[in-house]
Amino acid sequence: MTKFTISRMRAATSALTLAGLTLSGIMAGVAPASAAPGVGSEEFRPAYHFTPAKNWMNDPNGMVFHKGVYHLFYQHNPSGNTWGNMSWGHATSKDLVHWQEQPLALSTDAQEDVFSGSIVVDKDNTTGFGTKENPALVAIYTSAYKDPSPHRGLQAQSLAYSLDDGQTWTKYSGNPVLNRNSANFRDPKVFWYDNPSGGGYWVMTVVESQDHKVLLYKSGNLKDWTALSEFGPANATGGQWECPDLFPLAVDGDTNNIKWVMVVNINPGGVAGGSAGQYFVGDFDGTTFTSETTKPVAEVPAGTVLAGFNDGTYNGWTLNNEPGNWKNGPFGDAPASGSLPGQSPVSGFGGTGLINSFNDGDWPLGSMQSPTFTVTDDYLNFLVGGGKHPRVSDKLDNTPPPGELKFDGFEVPDGTTLANAGWTGTGDLTPNFQPATSGGDFYIGAKRINTFETGAVPGDDRQGTLTSPEFPITKNFMSMLVGGGNRTADPGQTLAVQLLVNGTVVRSLAGDNAGLLNWKGWDVSEFAGQKAQLRIVDEATGGWGHMTLDHVMLTDTAAVARSDEETVNLVVNGQVVRTATGNDSESLDWASWDTKEFVGQQAHIKVVDNNRFGWGHILADEFTASSTAAKSKLESYDWLDYGRDYYAAVSFSNMPDNKRVMLGWMNNWDYANNIPTNPWRSAMSLPREVQLTQTPDGPRLAQSVVKQVDKLAKKPSYTDKKGGAIKAGTTPLPAAASGQVQRVDITFAPGTAKKSGITVLGDGSSSTVIGYDSTTGKVFVDRTKSGNTTFHPTFASVDDAPVTLDEKGNVTLRVYVDRSSVEVFSGDGLRTITDQVFPNAGADKMTLFAEGGTAQLKSLTVTPMEGSMFLPGKK
Repeated sequence: MTKFTISRMRAATSALTLAGLTLSGIMAGVAPASAAPGVGSEEFRPAYHFTPAKNWMNDPNGMVFHKGVYHLFYQHNPSGNTWGNMSWGHATSKDLVHWQEQPLALSTDAQEDVFSGSIVVDKDNTTGFGTKENPALVAIYTSAYKDPSPHRGLQAQSLAYSLDDGQTWTKYSGNPVLNRNSANFRDPKVFWYDNPSGGGYWVMTVVESQDHKVLLYKSGNLKDWTALSEFGPANATGGQWECPDLFPLAVDGDTNNIKWVMVVNINPGGVAGGSAGQYFVGDFDGTTFTSETTKPVAEVPAGTVLAGFNDGTYNGWTLNNEPGNWKNGPFGDAPASGSLPGQSPVSGFGGTGLINSFNDGDWPLGSMQSPTFTVTDDYLNFLVGGGKHPRVSDKLDNTPPPGELKFDGFEVPDGTTLANAGWTGTGDLTPNFQPATSGGDFYIGAKRINTFETGAVPGDDRQGTLTSPEFPITKNFMSMLVGGGNRTADPGQTLAVQLLVNGTVVRSLAGDNAGLLNWKGWDVSEFAGQKAQLRIVDEATGGWGHMTLDHVMLTDTAAVARSDEETVNLVVNGQVVRTATGNDSESLDWASWDTKEFVGQQAHIKVVDNNRFGWGHILADEFTASSTAAKSKLESYDWLDYGRDYYAAVSFSNMPDNKRVMLGWMNNWDYANNIPTNPWRSAMSLPREVQLTQTPDGPRLAQSVVKQVDKLAKKPSYTDKKGGAIKAGTTPLPAAASGQVQRVDITFAPGTAKKSGITVLGDGSSSTVIGYDSTTGKVFVDRTKSGNTTFHPTFASVDDAPVTLDEKGNVTLRVYVDRSSVEVFSGDGLRTITDQVFPNAGADKMTLFAEGGTAQLKSLTVTPMEGSMFLPGKK
């Protein structure tokens, strides 16, 4: 369970930002699950993935099979559409496909939020909560204690039990049952261990998230726990470890060859960025899990070290610190030897020194630049870590573009209202509204519009409109600093800066759910010479239900967004030609730039720290010119999924026939609160059966969607078993292949094409691209032009997974398409990619494509899928 936090944020800077994250979200109503036909009609609502009828959902919890019924519990905000008020929602199914919502199971209260956990069937009544004849379902969950509690600020493990098959729950009066006085101790997964030497006991896996450790405990009654052992840190250690699981599997079905699988979810620091799940294969002897797949430090290709920072100096690098910054700026006056004061442990660097811009925390800004060198090799390899804030423009400062400042920048005298300047308002933005002097960052001057700071009690529930006097459009562009919330996907929650011409809204923009104001604007050339007004509309409530605005201008050129980046850049002829950023991790990983085209030219490396908020620092080390590209350490680890949207995955307990079925949260903490869905937010993945299969690298997990899902398949709508050439470009498929709710099975040979495959959910101008890249040997999902990608700056992505061609040189993919997601299975289930997508309205076309050559289609079958949204719920 991820508790929403802001890592390494300078506490004094952003009470507004914190308020935006912790307040509950949208309160819009929706028909209950009993009104199933209406529930399925909303844009982006999946047809055959589980979603709650309304409100926020994240981690799957307490999944258990009991008396012929599959129970899915999940992290849930019963009061809003963003993270908060953590409780356990509940749904049941008899086939893992058709789900029926149930009443809220475990609720937040004055003392605690109910974070993630698991449920067991106490068959032997070890707790005494039930009887042999009517064993209790026992939930083991994390209590996240609130201020009124004597345990405030801590996380500990607690129990609740049900004697009516999960319909009602009682919290155990002796809670918590396991307390380490830790603020990051969470997500218990419990199972019964049959001791080969006789007897048995309960085993709990639980994490100390910041320490990257899984702790194992034992108990005979679920109430009294004894420590067994610890596992970790190991492999991926960016961000925090969460939601562990531990279970045995027979390799290729051989019951004489049992291995144990340890699942550890990680956020951030996943292979595709942000949230992800990794796993380890090994042995468990009842006390200790021993991994056979923990990776040693990868060998680095030989080459010429340009900078290693191991002599205690920067050796000729130039420091450029923001004027008025702290004494030594973000990089200090010498390399760091590891972590700096207030920083989590830094790992993965080489030698004794590295670039670390965490001096004085994340606040100082600046850059540093290497001496000029001649590019001599095909690759430049280096280690990089720290914040994931990529480069977006050349603009590193906040200076306004040239132009005409309107409305005096809101810098009215103290005590003066905007009514004195001709503005009109409604609601909490009535004419006595005064510009704010607090909230937001990167404003200009002392005052700005901030709808949070209005009304008798400031907050996100303040509402109203504020309209400027008329002004003439005298230039081609309008530019302004904008921050605050983004509610473009939420009906009835308009939160926007609007341009009115003749009383009609002709342009609109919003914030990015951030306290930072950044430059945005419009091309207004078509309205040249006309009179216009600016209107601020705040109909939003709950988290990020406010707008910040400053420095509205008419300008000759379009606004350029400030690049709040944490980057390492290669500069040739004064231009940035290559760039890299960290992965929100204090563990450095190898990056590699192909520099063949620059061999013989002069270049320098520029490291930029231009972000002072969460993960606002950069780490870099061991710049090496080489003939061979370095390989990312992250890519060498074993991942449950290589996409951006498969997290907190754990397995069902008490499954029949010893099957192991997993389910993940189909979202990513990078943008989870921002995805454009309403009145619900988030879906679960399809349930997957996992098995261990022997590979050249040893036993690894192979995944397949459970057979019940494929029973939703209708008669194929389009089949091509003859195949044929896939020529360079795109080849539209017949209308019979179109759809938003379907399963696609395709086999193709890449041939001479550099990239080839299919596009889905397309409309001619947008689509989701799924294919194989021959140059990298990877299957990929490209959602950069998949429809709505602008709701969060980290959403657009290309996610890939290494896949070996079969003996015939073919790639085989099975793709589940469901309105707002794709789940791709390849390599006989050894590689999966799960990604959300939000296609344009009506986008349902499919094409074949090839780039740089010709591929060969071998077979293609498109099968529509039945919807399985909801059965009537019990309310």
